[in-house]
Amino acid sequence: MTQMLTVAEFKERYRISHSAFYREVAANRLLIKKIGRATRIALADAEAWAASLPTQGGETSDV
Repeated sequence: MTQMLTVAEFKERYRISHSAFYREVAANRLLIKKIGRATRIALADAEAWAASLPTQGGETSDV
């Protein structure tokens, strides 16, 4: 079974704002899943998103 995060858990874990979260979703850089009215993010998708973020030098990480 896939481990899922709530939006609140995701935002707290990756320390991003509500607005930044929805900008990432709108830009299709972060995948969300709707389960009824609930929005969830698969942990694997969250980790892939975090790994794709640019580093301080402007390159993406190789994690």
